[in-house]
Amino acid sequence: MSVSFDFTGKCALVTGGASGIGRASAMAFAAAGAQVALIDLDEKGAAETVGAIKSAGGNAEYRLCDVADETQVGAMVQWVADHFGRLDIAHNNAGIEGANVPLVQWPGDDWRRLIDVNLNSVFYCLKAEIAHMQNHGGGAIINTSSVAGLIGGFHMAAYNAAKHGVIGLTKVAAMDYATQSIRVNALCPGLVDTPFIQQLPQSFRDRLDFATPMSRPGKAEEMAQAVLWLSSDAASYVTGHALVVDGGTSLGGIGTRFDDLIPA
Repeated sequence: MSVSFDFTGKCALVTGGASGIGRASAMAFAAAGAQVALIDLDEKGAAETVGAIKSAGGNAEYRLCDVADETQVGAMVQWVADHFGRLDIAHNNAGIEGANVPLVQWPGDDWRRLIDVNLNSVFYCLKAEIAHMQNHGGGAIINTSSVAGLIGGFHMAAYNAAKHGVIGLTKVAAMDYATQSIRVNALCPGLVDTPFIQQLPQSFRDRLDFATPMSRPGKAEEMAQAVLWLSSDAASYVTGHALVVDGGTSLGGIGTRFDDLIPA
């Protein structure tokens, strides 16, 4: 599935691009003509993504960076600007899953690490990216949040807090820099068929599918198409928006997925 976008002559930065949504986003940007700066700590995965892009005729390079380290993020954004000569689009996507335990059982170190990677990293990336875009005609930034940033979730204290925070940062940045031609939006995926989901027991995956009105997980490529739309001129008047792409998971209705339990 693909919609036609044209990013020829532009540079797109994608964090967390070694796998999952980030990999799909990087490959979609490259297929649409963009130069891609792929950022991750997983060198093997990053190299595989860049290799796939180049094999398809695209232009991409990767750099290792811990996005939870503000100094590394600043150096990384400067590298993108120096290496590619520009930075037009940023998809701040890097993140980790974290523990699955009740709030009072969350170890402090695990909480801090997840907030660092899933929330503080977005703050650091926004600061560096916007500082560059302010002096180069603007740009588009997409931060990966989640439906968990809009609703509650059992045993997801740090993850939910971080993803709610990403939406808050997105809205503040959008307001602060709207007059400087910098658009900032958030992507809120639901259940997506990524390596993390694929390693779960099939019985649990079936339960997740059952809770989704469309009865299936989303595809990383479907998330990438949403990212490209938010980055494109087709969304030129869209900023501060949290775009939900979740197959209906966050609708909160009951009954439609229990039709098999209702007597004929």
